[in-house]
This record gives sequence, structure tokens and C-alpha cells, in this order.
Amino acid sequence: MINVLLYEDNPQLREGLTMLISGSDGYEVIAAFKNCENVVAEVTAFKPDVVLMDIDMPGVNGIEGLKRIRAVNDQVKILMLTVFDDNQNVFQAISNGANGYVLKKTPPARLLEYIGEAATGGAPMTASIATQVLKMFANMNTKQGEDYHLSDREKQVLQLL
Repeated sequence: MINVLLYEDNPQLREGLTMLISGSDGYEVIAAFKNCENVVAEVTAFKPDVVLMDIDMPGVNGIEGLKRIRAVNDQVKILMLTVFDDNQNVFQAISNGANGYVLKKTPPARLLEYIGEAATGGAPMTASIATQVLKMFANMNTKQGEDYHLSDREKQVLQLL
């Protein structure tokens, strides 16, 4: 059973995602919240396998929530689920420790696969996001052999691509 902690501000989408995930064999939404105000306490209390997190939420947004979780827990898998496909949000999420980045337009069956991949140590990304990440790194103006100042997590994500 993959236990999922869900962060989504839209109540209809939060309910729909909860029904989709909990209604699927092997998955359970153990709790769902509208923002990341108490994210550290919630992750600590519920001990999820995967945190499924929106970026644009009122109060404490998903990027800040991600940072707060990673400050105290580098083990839980965090999968960003968002409408944002711009380089800034993608880079912020990955560089702050997201295990994957998925767009909300992802078909339901594929979303479940992505959650499963994240739970087992993968780095799932919507295909268009993976292409963007590769282009971002290819366009970096660096010399061969230069230290890129990547965190261990960023190196791990690149190896998985």
C-alpha cells in the first residue's frame, strides 16, 4: 500500500484526486490539505510514502512546503503536481528536493504510475517537463569538467533521466 499525503487548494480537485487515488488498488490518501501551513507536523504525524503537492496554494505554497519538508526529512518522496510548466518553477522544485514533477493534465492512470514510481525511488516527470530539464542543462554555459555546484539530489535526478 502506497500512502499519499495530498496538498491541493482546489477543493473539487482535492476531492477528485482523493477518490482517484484511494479508489485504486495499492494506493491510499491518508490525509489531504489545502496548503502547507503545517506541512512539517503533518508529514511527521502521517508518515506518508509520497507527498503529492500543488505549487500554487494560498498561504504557504508548494515550493515553500517542499523546502520545509526537506529541512527536516530527506527520505519522504515528494511529487509536484501542478499546472506550471515554466523553467523557474521546474528548477525551483527540483533544486529544492522534489522527486518528480508532473502536470495536472496528466491522465489519471499515468498519475497513479507516477506516484508508484516516486514511491519506489524513481524521478517521474511529464515528458514535456523532462525535455525542458534536459534543455535547461544543455543550455547552461559551462566548461567541460567544471564543477557545476549541483546538490547530491540534483545529480541523482540527472542520473535518473
